[in-house]
Amino acid sequence: MAFPETPLGLRGELMLGGSWVNITRDMFTREPIRIVHGTANEGAQPDPASCSLLLNNAGGRYSPRNPLGPHYGLLTRNTPVRITVPAAESWLRLDGGYASTPSSAALATPGDLDVRVEVSPDDWVVYGRVRPLIGRWDGGAGLLGWRLAVLTDGTLDLSWSSTGAVAGVRNASSTLAVGGPGDGRLCVRAVLDVDNGSAGCTATFYTAPTMAGPWTVLGAPVVSAGTTTVASPATSVVLGSSPGLGLPGIPLAGRVYRAEVRSGIGGTLVTAPDFTGLVDGATGVTDSAGRVWSLSGTATVSRRECLFTGEVSDWPPRWTGAGHDAWVPVQAAGILRRLGQGRRPLESTLRRRVPSAPGLLAYWPMEDAAGATQLYSPTPGVLPVRVSGMSLAADDSLPGSAPLPSLGAVASMSATVPHSPTAGWHVEMVYRLPAMPIVLTEILRVNIAGSVMRSAHLFASTSAIRIEARNADGDTIQFFDLTTPAAITDFAGIWNRLSVFVVPVGGTQTRLTAAWRDIATGDWWRANTTFAGTMGTATAVVGNWGGATQGMTLGHLGVFSVPGVQNGTGALPGVMIYNGADSGYDRETAVDRVRRLAAEEPILRLAARDGDNSTASEQMGPQGRAELLSLLAELGETDGGILAETMDRVGLLYRDRATLYNQPPRLTLDYAAGEVARPLEPAEDDADRPNDVTVTRAGGSSGRVVIEDGPNGARPPEEGGVGTYEEAVTLSLGTDAQARPIAGWRAHLGTWNEARYPTVRVQLHRRPELIPKVLRLRVGDLIRITNPPMYTGPGPLDLIVRQIQHEPRPRAWALTLSCTPAGPYRVGVVGDTVRGRVDTSGTTLAAPVTASATAWPITVTAGRDWITTAEFPSEFPFDVATGGEVATVTRITGQLEDQFNRTVAAGWGTADSGQSWTTTGGPPADYAVSAGLGRHIISTRGVTRETLAPVTTADIDVRVDFALSALPLVDSMYVYPTIRYVDPTHMYVLRVHISLSGAVQLTLRKRNGAESLLGAAFNLPGTTYAAGDWLTARIAMTGSALSGKCWRRGSAEPGWQVTATDTDLTAPGQAGVRTLLGGTATNTLPLTVSVDNVSATPQQMTVTRAVNRITKPHPAGQDLRLANPTVVAL
Repeated sequence: MAFPETPLGLRGELMLGGSWVNITRDMFTREPIRIVHGTANEGAQPDPASCSLLLNNAGGRYSPRNPLGPHYGLLTRNTPVRITVPAAESWLRLDGGYASTPSSAALATPGDLDVRVEVSPDDWVVYGRVRPLIGRWDGGAGLLGWRLAVLTDGTLDLSWSSTGAVAGVRNASSTLAVGGPGDGRLCVRAVLDVDNGSAGCTATFYTAPTMAGPWTVLGAPVVSAGTTTVASPATSVVLGSSPGLGLPGIPLAGRVYRAEVRSGIGGTLVTAPDFTGLVDGATGVTDSAGRVWSLSGTATVSRRECLFTGEVSDWPPRWTGAGHDAWVPVQAAGILRRLGQGRRPLESTLRRRVPSAPGLLAYWPMEDAAGATQLYSPTPGVLPVRVSGMSLAADDSLPGSAPLPSLGAVASMSATVPHSPTAGWHVEMVYRLPAMPIVLTEILRVNIAGSVMRSAHLFASTSAIRIEARNADGDTIQFFDLTTPAAITDFAGIWNRLSVFVVPVGGTQTRLTAAWRDIATGDWWRANTTFAGTMGTATAVVGNWGGATQGMTLGHLGVFSVPGVQNGTGALPGVMIYNGADSGYDRETAVDRVRRLAAEEPILRLAARDGDNSTASEQMGPQGRAELLSLLAELGETDGGILAETMDRVGLLYRDRATLYNQPPRLTLDYAAGEVARPLEPAEDDADRPNDVTVTRAGGSSGRVVIEDGPNGARPPEEGGVGTYEEAVTLSLGTDAQARPIAGWRAHLGTWNEARYPTVRVQLHRRPELIPKVLRLRVGDLIRITNPPMYTGPGPLDLIVRQIQHEPRPRAWALTLSCTPAGPYRVGVVGDTVRGRVDTSGTTLAAPVTASATAWPITVTAGRDWITTAEFPSEFPFDVATGGEVATVTRITGQLEDQFNRTVAAGWGTADSGQSWTTTGGPPADYAVSAGLGRHIISTRGVTRETLAPVTTADIDVRVDFALSALPLVDSMYVYPTIRYVDPTHMYVLRVHISLSGAVQLTLRKRNGAESLLGAAFNLPGTTYAAGDWLTARIAMTGSALSGKCWRRGSAEPGWQVTATDTDLTAPGQAGVRTLLGGTATNTLPLTVSVDNVSATPQQMTVTRAVNRITKPHPAGQDLRLANPTVVAL
């Protein structure tokens, strides 16, 4: 039997002496274990994960100071602890280890290659490192087949060798980066078509939720010239990494579920390890192709899911008076608790970055306090810099540094460089020179050993930048003056990086180069000179300055045993370690900052999830000198993502804002089926609900957005709003241009009209079938509650999980979720049938509709009309909302709409808008539809003919195109576009009077028993009608205002030509066309009036009701919108 009939299998473990020790039998269950991840308050700084449990302390086994206890000396502060439960499937856990199957002829892929891996890495991208996934590639032994890896930019890379050696290596990388959902689980696939039929080869990359698909192409196929083959070397296929995988990267850390290698695209399985059906602790697997896979290093197979992994900081013993009951109330926490314990601010980005450079000989940050007497070096064995005449800690304007010293009128510096056994050197520092000296002035000198050149000098003046090489006697060997005006201008007045270095250029020639780089723009200038001699090694860096350099700031002096590289007639530096760090990584994206901090602080086990591989997360401003936790919280404030602790390791995960967009539900709960425990109580409050938001870039300008409209808008309550709720925040932003869009997004979140749900409870022991999905649930995921109670609204309720609380016991398990609305994160997707629709600027119901009515007349009050079925049939159906009801629109037409694309005899049949035309006057044969036209076939004189159809709104605008087969003779011809028709004696018409001369006159008329003229007549100027000419007539009435016009079809539409006011007829009635040939006309009959393009607005929607279980009457004038309007993502 399964849980809850049998115990859950709950397990607690402590890391003692380097191994996990099972303590389950000592966990009291008289109180539930309580585990909490996340924070209940949206936008708040993350709370540490926590776990409370009681341990049986009989005999003092968990008293850290009890020398008789079995764990004496091991129960230290911050002892790791984890709580696990059985999982529905198993996986291969990698954290430096790997799995492999030995070389075999059966592993050959002689033709096309198809490689697939279903994996959930701790992070898809590792800053500056390549992450291998799977390969048959032993670089150390020179046995090269193929390998699939994730590059530093997140793209997938497939490398292969056609020869089995380096000379035959080719590769292709995906054009988009890869990124998984909240838990990172994704199946990636690379296929190689070795001969694409066009004298080339093609690599295509895919992703899928699991190995079962469906597959989505990742970016564009990568086509390369020349066909190829894939070698089959005598080496293993390896999952994760191995010493011979040959990548300057980092082993895969995370979970591997399955992998497949196929010979041919979708072809024969070569190997297919599946780790999902194994027992916990299994040491290997034999796959379906018969390949035996074994584990190496720290690789393990796990079938237990962690609910909590953290640290125990305290072991407080408690006991009853008699000592019969002793326990320890453990309060474990995640790493955020430790990070919040008064840590010192991080050092500047340059101070943290430069010491990690390869070939570093000496480094002096020069960030020493104002009272320092020497400038220390963090490089072991390096003496402090001797300085004089400097004001220390005087300039704090460089983003990547703490305050640096500035030079007085007379100043000096002498920095001794340790001996280097390797020839070649590079000296670099940051500086800001207020103004260029008038005459050549020495800026820096580097002393050299082991070369003809014994010192290198850099001079600057308003006329030139000089680089100069001198011998032991101080004589100049070679020099070069750079006189480019822009280069001279860029040398002063801004923060620059200055580097002086040497480059071997063949034989005994050495190029001496000075380069300066604008830290803000990245623009470089270089001055070079070449001398006969070797590079030598740097022994000292010296500065002797006078009044011409007074006020110059300098710092972060580094010396490296790394020469530059030749670049044509110039040179490039071999040291680039200052890049980015000099500006404090200004304009670095939030996700990139997370990953860089993860590389700099590996103990954090910090990872990121990037939800949109086609666009970057928000750009950050310079990284300040702040506590690490503050820097991490700053990311969420700027980017709008979520920082939380991981469940399966002591670590942190940042989900960028894009991971919250348009999520499918991770967990669906049916309230009506009892899957949500009562009560389900929404919270309506005004906390964190700003509608007037000002965002200021730190050190920059501001942007403000006020949302006035809507139920949470800033209008006063008497005008339908809630009044003004202000928010003003200062954020780390890369540019001023970000401020207003972010203000708009925060106001969008603040005014979203849905409730929070502080507690969503699920009793998992009553619904154990939900456990597998619950175990994949993470902070930031979306849950969906279907069939909610009527008190919450119709639903479904889509919610973002902000906090997860578990209370497991052996035979019971309560889950409590704290949630916020997911609605504001439903954003537009171009081309998507639901998310790709722009909402109306303003639409109301044009008339009341009953609870069962399926024809909804609408009035567009602002912006464009809605699309129609005739114009865009493929865009239907879609959902709209009004008065709390969601309806599916299956068709939109005018109130009356007809293109006459049918054939009908003895009538007009059914209009395109769905109404049946009725006819009055003359025999049925006088009415027909053919050749795309409706026809009045006038067979008798002096008889009015009418074709009419019902409409639902009295306010209406009718347009009709018509043409006569002949001009009237002796008498006149009349065409009447008609509205508010009740019966033959009650209606409004626009009478278009065509005389025998072809003159056209318009009048508005009313029949209310008798016919009467409304307003004045209007004669169409410059119009002489001829048989077959097409005219367009239009009559409109809103309330009591009646208007009419007529013009030649295809010409510019004029303004209203006849107007009147009348209040007698108010019912919608019918609309259509009437015609009359004067009784004395002498035309040979029949005379035909052809009609086309009948349209009447307002538009009308045909709808399916009660999509969200709500159906009710709605009044005229009620607002109507798309149910799922496009929200433009930030």
